[in-house]
Order: sequence, then C-alpha cells, then structure tokens
Amino acid sequence: MESAEIRRRWLSFYEERGHTVVPSASLIADDPTLLLVPAGMVPFKPYFLGEVKPPAPRVTSVQKCVRTPDIEEVGKTTRHGTFFQMCGNFSFGDYFKEGAIEYAWELLTSSVADGGFGLEPEKLWITVYLDDDEAEQIWRDKIGVPAERIQRLGKKDNFWSMGVPGPCGPCSEINYDRGPEFGVEGGPAVNDERYVEIWNLVFMQYERGAGDGKEDFPILGDLPSKNIDTGLGLERLAMILQGVQNMYETDTLRVVMDKATELTGIQYGAEKGSDVSLRVVADHIRTSAMLIGDGVTPGNEGRGYVLRRIMRRAIRNMRLMGATGPVVQDLVDVVINTMGLQYPELITDRKRIETVALAEEAAFLKALKGGTNILDTTVTETKAAGGTVLAGDKAFLLHDTWGFPIDLTLEMAAEQGLSVDQDGFRRLMTEQRDRAKADAKAKKTGHADMSGYREIADAAGETDFIGYTSTQGESTVVGILVDGVPSPAATEGDEVEIVLDRTPFYAEGGGQVGDTGRIRLDSGAVIEVRDCQKPVPGVYVHRGVVQVGEVTVGASAQATIDLVRRRAIARAHSATHLTHQALRDALGPTAAQAGSENQPGRFRFDFGSPAAVPGTVLTDVEQKINEVLSHELDVHAEVMSIDEAKKQGAIAEFGEKYGERVRVVTIGDFSKELCGGTHVHNTAQLGLVKLLGESSIGSGVRRIEALVGVDAYNFLAREHTVVAQLQELVKGRPEELPEKISSMLGKLKDAEKEIEKFRAEKVLQAAAGLAAGAQDVRGVALVTGQVPDGTGADDLRRLVLDVRGRIPGDRPAVVALFTTANGRPLTVIATNEAARERGLKAGDLVRTAAKSLGGGGGGKPDVAQGGGQNPEAIGDAVAAVERLVGETA
Repeated sequence: MESAEIRRRWLSFYEERGHTVVPSASLIADDPTLLLVPAGMVPFKPYFLGEVKPPAPRVTSVQKCVRTPDIEEVGKTTRHGTFFQMCGNFSFGDYFKEGAIEYAWELLTSSVADGGFGLEPEKLWITVYLDDDEAEQIWRDKIGVPAERIQRLGKKDNFWSMGVPGPCGPCSEINYDRGPEFGVEGGPAVNDERYVEIWNLVFMQYERGAGDGKEDFPILGDLPSKNIDTGLGLERLAMILQGVQNMYETDTLRVVMDKATELTGIQYGAEKGSDVSLRVVADHIRTSAMLIGDGVTPGNEGRGYVLRRIMRRAIRNMRLMGATGPVVQDLVDVVINTMGLQYPELITDRKRIETVALAEEAAFLKALKGGTNILDTTVTETKAAGGTVLAGDKAFLLHDTWGFPIDLTLEMAAEQGLSVDQDGFRRLMTEQRDRAKADAKAKKTGHADMSGYREIADAAGETDFIGYTSTQGESTVVGILVDGVPSPAATEGDEVEIVLDRTPFYAEGGGQVGDTGRIRLDSGAVIEVRDCQKPVPGVYVHRGVVQVGEVTVGASAQATIDLVRRRAIARAHSATHLTHQALRDALGPTAAQAGSENQPGRFRFDFGSPAAVPGTVLTDVEQKINEVLSHELDVHAEVMSIDEAKKQGAIAEFGEKYGERVRVVTIGDFSKELCGGTHVHNTAQLGLVKLLGESSIGSGVRRIEALVGVDAYNFLAREHTVVAQLQELVKGRPEELPEKISSMLGKLKDAEKEIEKFRAEKVLQAAAGLAAGAQDVRGVALVTGQVPDGTGADDLRRLVLDVRGRIPGDRPAVVALFTTANGRPLTVIATNEAARERGLKAGDLVRTAAKSLGGGGGGKPDVAQGGGQNPEAIGDAVAAVERLVGETA
C-alpha cells in the first residue's frame, strides 16, 4: 500500500465517523517555544489548553513534522529521520479512552477491502501507563487483547508531552511484532526493534510545567476537558504494509535513494559507509524540499539554519559518493513528484522550491572548496603538533567564513581521526551573538544601565504617545537621565535623556527612525532632541542636549517635532507599504517583508526572494507604485483585535510580536498592513517614488533601496545632468548611449586581452631556461623559482606544466614556481609520473609550501595550487619544498 493511499484511508475512515478533516499546518510553528512543528498535535495546542474554541469536537489530520535533535544520527541507523507524517485523530471533550481505542483497533485490523489496513490482530502488542487500569481493562475486556500482550511501562515510555510546558497525559501505544528475525520475543518492554511502535494514543487530560527530560516535570493541574490526541507514524505503517525492512525502503524515500544511486553509481546495500550516505541524502533532501515548500529559506539562525545544515549535509554526502556536479535539482524533483501526490502545493510551487534549493547548493559548493582546503591544512597542522582535537577557533572560522555548520566540521574532522573543541566553538559563537546584540541594543539604551529607565517607568508609568494626531503638545518632565543615571536636573550643555508624561515624538520602531525636534520649558530652557527611543516598553526617551537654561523634573514643557522631517519620514513609510504590496503582487506571497528602515525621503526594504529580481520586474514594480500615487488613495489607520486584522487580510511582518490589539494601516484598496508607524493621509502626498535597485544581503533575502518625493526628483535631475554630459562626450542621443558606451568598452576589453596575451607569452618564454636549470635532488629534477609579480594563477599553472613537459618523462621531476599577485603569494607545483612513483605528490608539496606562506592549498597528486598571506616568505617556502623532496625521494 503506497503512502498516499495510507493517508487517504486514514482521513476517509475518521471523516466517515464524524471527524472534521483539517489540512496539515505549515512546518513553521505558530508557537514561540518551537522553531518547527515536531508533533501532530502542535496546531491543536490552543484547543487542548482551552485558549481557543476548536473548529469541531472531533477532527483528524495528517500533519507534516520535523524533528532535528539527533540530526547527526540520521543515516547511521535506519530508525532516525528528520521529516515524518503524523496521522492524528483528536477529540476535544468528546470521546475519551474507550472511543479512541475502539477506533484505532477497527482501522488497523479491518480488511483492506473494508477500508482498513488489514493487520493481523495477533501481531499487535499494547503498552499502557504504569497505573492506567482503565486503559488496560478496555484493551483486555472490550477489545479482547490477551493479557499477556498488554504491558505496563513508566513515565518515560507511556506518558506524553511535547517536551515543553503544555498539554500532557498518559498514553497507550500499539506495537507491531515484526517476527523473530528482528530479535528476541518478550514484547515492546523487552525489544522495541522487533516490536515497533506504530500508534500512540494519548489521553490528554493534564497540563505540565517546565522541566528537563521525559520524567522531571510537574503536573500543574487538569485541562479544561478530557481530550484525545493520537498519532500514527505514516512512515512506520508504510514500512509494515510495504513489507520492507525500514522506513528508508518505503516508497517516498526509496525513490530518492534510487535517484542518488543513478547520479553516483553507488548501490544501496553494497557497503556500510555508502549506505549511510544514501540514507542521509534521502532523508535530508526530502526534509529540505518540505521546509522550502512551507517558506523556510536557508540562513544562519533559527529554522533557516536547520534547513542549511541538512541541505549541506546531503550535498556533501553526495560528493563523498563521487558526485562531481550539481545534484540538488534532480533529487528535489523526485521528492516533489513523489510527495506531491499527498501535498499538491509542492507541484504548484515547484519553481520556487527548486530556485531556493539550487541557490543554496551553488553557495555551498563554492564554500566547500575553500573551506575544505582550510580544514585539510588545520588537520595537518593539528596532527603534526601531536594533537587530537581541532581548535574551536578553527571550527568557528569554518562556520563564520565558509558557512560550515558545526556538525559538518565534526563529521569531516572525525573522518580524519580528530575531535573538535565544541566548547571553544560555542564560546566564540556566543561572543559573536552577544556583540551583535550589544551593537543593536546600544542605540536603544545608549549603553546605559537599564535600571535607570525602569526606575522612571515604575515611578511615572508609560508615556502617552499623541504623535498620530498631534505634532506638538503640552507635557511634564517626569524623568531626566545624565550619562544614563537618573538626575533631578540638567544644565546648559548637558547631554540628556528626557522622559515626558506625554509626547508627539515617535520613538524608533517598526523600521521607522525616531523623531527630532525641541522641548521648551516654561522656565525658558530648551532641549534640542536628536533622537527618540524606547529602551524599555512604554517609555519614550528623548535624547539630546540642553541648549539653554536648566531642566528639572516636574517642569511643564511644550514638545514640538521637526514637522518637515516627520512628513518626509511618513512619505517613506507609506512608500514602503506600497513597495511591499507591489512586490507581493509581482513575485507572490513569498516576497514577505524581512526588515525595513524609513528615513526622511528614502527607505530600504528587505524581503524574501531566492534569486535576484529581474530588472524588468523591478521596473514594473516601480511603475505600479507610481500609478497608485496618481490614484490619490486615502490612507487611514484603525485599531482592532489581532484576529480581526487577520480576517481582513492584513499583512504582518514575520518575526514581529503583536499584542491582542493591533493598529492596521490601509491604503485604499491596495495595501493593508499591521503597523505602528506614521503615514501620509493620501498617496498623492508622496509625489514620486524611485527604486534605486536591489541587492542580496544574505541567503534568500534581497534589499531594495529607494527615494521618495523631493529626494527622488533631485536624483532624477542629477541623472539627467549626467546623461547630458555623456551625450556631449560620445556625441549621441540619449537612446544611443548604451550602444556607443558598450562599443567603447568592448574595444577597451579587446586591448586588455592583447596585453594579457603578450604578457602570458613573455612568461612562457622562460620555460626552456627553467627546465634547463633544474637541480638534481637525489635523482629528482627539481625546478624552483619566482616568476615576475602580477603573474596570474592560470598563467603560472600553464608555465609549470610547460616546464614539466620539457623534462624527460623517465626522469622524476618536480616543478614548484612562485609569484606574488595582488600582494599575496601564490604557488603552483606539479610532479610527473616518475616522481609520484617515488612518493612525491603535488598536494603534499603545496601544503608544505603554503604553510610557510601563512595559508593553505591542495589539489591532485599531479598538480596542486596554494597561497598565503606573507610574500616575504617565498624563499622559506622554496626551501621547505626542497627539504621535503630530499626527504621523500
């Protein structure tokens, strides 16, 4: 029975018994405690907790799930996997233990002809929680399972929770006896390899608190009602119904392994090491396709890092099996074709999934080449020093510079017989994250002790923001900080932070910069406000300098923002919303906002996209935005519940946290977003929007920079002046400029090629003299030397091979030449077959030379290339090569 049919039968069975069929939720968990959905019940957690009313008293689903705590074990065993499908039936205060047990038994043991799975009842074993007499009685007396096939297990095995605070309860598991060839008899309590769990019936009746492990957590109390949460592993049942040994041989994974075999020529079952690689590829590629399908893009944090880890682990295992070129598209296509039978959206979204996957493969193959050279050099140095542990700073370098996930470094080091200083690596990662957080926080806090802000907040309460409707207003000074410390007063010239009870100043947030302006006291004192921030929630801090007089706590004040600047910022913020919507219209919903910054007259907008946006699309987006401006659409804001905002289709920024009440900004019938910023009243106020271009700021994230209003006009005016100057220089009309300039550049490039050809010929002229000057080192013709600075790597390689070819083939020969290019030393070393027969390999010689140069290198036994940081050490590198040749020959 194919996996798609198992899924169909499951949903059909429960739908016929009054359950509402709920589609699988996204793998991106809508839960702050989770990165990805690890269990079938996760989407239903609010219903179990009584926080939200369920759509029906009984529902059923087949939920996509991903678990990655044991990612390094995937492939090494046939039991570990990252992606799986959990078939579930759920009851919210409807049926309980007896109903759940009866449904499960009926579906498993009914004949295939009657819509069941046709399992033999005598092969099913049951486990129940230690003191769950009721469940055991139902299995024994109602269902008829013999007492000897019912076993009681403790909290570790038969009490279920998600591993985090939330719903939990005792459970009863159904296990299938695969026969004596899988181990000794005695039931699941003795052998869980032979008696494999296929279905877990959780009697969800308690709420658990925080704690470690599967047993060490408190029970906080009863849930609002007794519920049922069951989970049947689709892959495990497929393994049994398809008569295969493990889940990797089931239909949806075996096809991926078969494609990997086709691409590498490595057969499954031929050798243990390659079997591990094939399983890694099958599991990780399927998981990657499913994650990308649900909107995850590779990155260095969170779920993006999970995707990057598994993709790069799969690609490297394909390389280990001999694949030399790109393989991801072929593999992902197989996954989409197979899993698309169950999830048609994969087929619909095929192009985007492939684009994201191919981009990550290309990036990793580039990083793998450079990173492997660094790793090889580090391993050699560590072993030469008698060490067995790769330094944490080297692992960090591989991660930070070359994009090597730490588990990849662990694997590659282990293959060389080394462990890795993981504590050192984690320390450096923590330091890097702390620095990044501190840099981001510095602007918010001014490096001050947060207690000062909290002290004022506790005494004065939250600031009343009146800036949506007013640009000035009367207020009272409720707090003053000088050098981050609360102070009763400040005098002329002091750098201060002022807290008012009410303010029209917008504090930086949601991508919009803070307002500037002035605060005037009744006493005549004046504070020039240069920024406004919210270092702690609800407290608006006005940063600036006292220009005149003395400021005291309790003084009455008039706060006035820089209105011209605020209007320019508002134009930029409204333009950001228009750009977001226009991009989504052009590229689809995956072009979701990933960040923004709204400055006076200009903005930048970050969004998700697996590849560069074509220039024609960007032009269309710009045109659409400016067309909207001409429609003179009204802009208005409304506060509503988060649920109402979602119902109205308002766009929320990914990663932002919102309260129960949110502010929704609507621009005519074109755009609707959750936003706390300030905006224009009508799109006509923007005047003009000019997109300057887009670029990559990270894997899967692009950035558009743009100008608005007068700034956009000034830019176009400058562009017009430049065009006029170019017209004068090349004597052509504006529309002729591209062709004329292209022609000029072409001629320049042809001239550069001629110069390069002349220089290369000059370099090669030295080949005969170098070959003739070969020194004899224990019977080996050794040619060393330094060629003129500026010689490129390709020319140096050609020269080395030319010199090697001039030495008789029956005489062992080593050619090692050096140069300096762009201030860095470069070497290429080649050996002939006779030299290699005496143990002289180019790769070993290059690594020795590169070590002297302060760098690394590698290559094949016949020719290799390396480089370093110190051109002054070329003489030392030559000497090191000569010594190694003498010692080896």
